[in-house]
Parts: sequence; C-alpha cells; structure tokens
Amino acid sequence: MSEKPQAPRGTYDVLPDQATARAGLEETARRILEPAGYRRIETPTFEATELFARGVGASTDIVQKEMYTFQDAGGRSLTLRPEGTAPVCRAYLEHGMHTLAQPVKLWYLGSYYRQEKPQAGRFRQFWQLGVEAIGSDDPAVDAESIALLHALLGELEVRGLRLRLGSLGSLDARAEYRERLAGYLRANADRLSGEVRERIDLNPLRAFDAKDPGTQAVMREAPLLLDSLNAEDREHFDEVCARLRVAGIDWELDGALVRGIDYYTRTIFEFTSDALGAQSGVAGGGRYDGLVELLGGPPTPGMGWAAGLERMLLAAGERPVPRPITDLFVADEQRGVQAFALAAEARAAGLAVQQELAGRSLKGQLKQADRAGARYVAIVGADGIQLRDMDSGEQEGVESAAAAVARVLRGRHTA
Repeated sequence: MSEKPQAPRGTYDVLPDQATARAGLEETARRILEPAGYRRIETPTFEATELFARGVGASTDIVQKEMYTFQDAGGRSLTLRPEGTAPVCRAYLEHGMHTLAQPVKLWYLGSYYRQEKPQAGRFRQFWQLGVEAIGSDDPAVDAESIALLHALLGELEVRGLRLRLGSLGSLDARAEYRERLAGYLRANADRLSGEVRERIDLNPLRAFDAKDPGTQAVMREAPLLLDSLNAEDREHFDEVCARLRVAGIDWELDGALVRGIDYYTRTIFEFTSDALGAQSGVAGGGRYDGLVELLGGPPTPGMGWAAGLERMLLAAGERPVPRPITDLFVADEQRGVQAFALAAEARAAGLAVQQELAGRSLKGQLKQADRAGARYVAIVGADGIQLRDMDSGEQEGVESAAAAVARVLRGRHTA
C-alpha cells in the first residue's frame, strides 16, 4: 500500500482553528491600517524573474539561493514571489499610480516563497502582511509606518517586543561607505569566512549578518555607516527619531543593522520578540528611494515593511479561539425537505444557520447544536416545529417556519 500523501517540506496546512486566529489578525490589521489611508492591493503569486533580479538585487541570498524560478510553456522565466515590495512598485508603475495624490499608501496580505531551511515560524511557503507608502520622502512617512506596525504588534500582544533602528544613508553616501568597508574587509580577509570573502565586492554590508565567529569578531571593529551619514541623511534620521519619540515608541539604535535586500536606503528597522529565541525577527522594513527608478520609473521615494503572519502568531502566544456564532440550528427528526426549507428561509432572513447533515439522533443533534454555539434549535418533527432556547432550556411550538425565524430574530435583537 502506498504511503499517505503529505505536504511538501517547508509548507503547512492552515486548519480551521488556526484560520480563525489568522482571520483575527487580518481584521486587526485592516482596522489599524485603513483609517490611516492604506488601501488593500493584491499582486500575482508569480512575476517575471527579472523583477526580483533587478529590484531585490542579484547579489542577495534571495536571488542567488532562495527563489523558486521556472520556465513557462512560452519559455519565459517566472518566479514565485519571494517578497512583496518589488511587485507593488511594479504595479505602481504599470497602473500609473504616480498620477494619484502622493504618497500612495497600500497594504497587502498573501503567500510568499523562499527555499530556506524550515525553522520554528519560518517556512518555504509563508504569509506576509505588508505596507508600502510610495511617493514621499518626508520623515513623517517613515515614522508613521513604524508607528502603525508598533500599534499592530501591540494589539496582538506580541511578547518581549523590541525595535532596532538604523540608517543606511542615501544611495550615493552608501556607495562611498561600501568602498571603505570593502577595504577594511580585504585587509582582514584571512579572518573572514569563505562566503564573506567571495562577496566583498558584491555586497560587503552583508558581512554584518554573518554567523561565522571569525567574521563576527572582525565586524565588531568595522566602521559603521551610521557614523558616516552626511548632513542631509543625518537630519532625515533625526527627524524620524524625533517623531517616534513624541509617539512614545522606544527603540534601540543599531549601527550594524542591515537588511537582506539591496533596495533599502536611509531608515531601516526591525521588530524582534524575545519569545522567539535566536531567530527573533518578527517584522521589519525601511525606505527604498531608488527602487522605482531601478525598475524603469522616475525617481520616486518609498517606505514600507513586511511582517510574517506565522512569526507574529507564534510570538503572540496562545490566543482564545472565539466560540462560533450560530443563531439557529435546525434539527431534523423527519429526514425530509421541511428542515432544509426552514434553514434556507432563516439564512435568507440574515440568520447564521447550521443544520443536521449526519443522520444523528435528536439527542446527538442537540449536542451538536451546543458545540456549534447555537442560541436556538428548531426541531422539525411529525407534529410540526418546536423551538428550543438553548440558554433557558425552554421549548415552545411554532406554527410555521416563518414564525420560527421571526421568533429567533426577536431573540437575537433582545439578547
């Protein structure tokens, strides 16, 4: 006998109880983001590979090692989206959103894909919630974006929450710093891991994320970009900090903070949770003022973040699963069409209805109604319809399906 099929490694099924918690997270995000002017956007699950090679960066781990890339029947190279910012910027350009009032503020929620080693709360297919504010370089955009994420994580009661904050400076300023850092790394090449040595010219900033002890020792003495900001970049960063301060948001200044994607500029940040252990990242993002131009558009500033659903729910710990809301359970002693007709009429009236579908005894049907959280049970039998109030246990006869529905409606309005 063949083995039972299983989900591929690094993926998972969302079961009904889990779906309830995820739906609650989505509703919380909507309640926080949309009043601030963010509107929902959805982009395709796969995009042209070139979008990520150009937008994310050819030297990044995402492009070099982690993307799921394939050719379609027409020979086009396509990639399952590994992140959300480049697709949203592509949509911004493609649909002429530059003609709208700026910044264009968007939020999204969907599945993303990376060939990473599966870990607690980290999967090869994962879900992200993200926001993008495109079209303004005002420091208030940075601060508002961070503040909204802080509010969301606070609402979810994420445990041991910390905010790390830094700046990568503008693209021109960072280019000068990269050369200085690359020179430092070359001078200490014999102490670096082989992978870091190979990428000195491609992406020297990634050395700050190295796990190799020798490399980490070298990076503790490395020059920091945060100490090399020009006057304009420093002013921008100070303005962001000032706004977070008046909003009552605490942060830790981290001059060694980098992101795994090349498009980031100026403000970068990461929220971590002490409840998650060594792999503590929950959410992060930053400014990407050169990305739209890199994709073929005009110079256009942008700011955004992404938060992993699995990581947020894991860091939030156990949350109570709400009891299902069922106005009416239709129990059927006749095994005929009358019970089905009653259920249909009740649904048409706007009631939340469940009905007997498994051939249970009346006793079993009443137990199922209780499990479903039913406020009332309509028992359809040979002698007509009996309506039971599940709170009081009282039961009364009603003359028709319409009368049963009207009685339940009255009870719902007075509950």
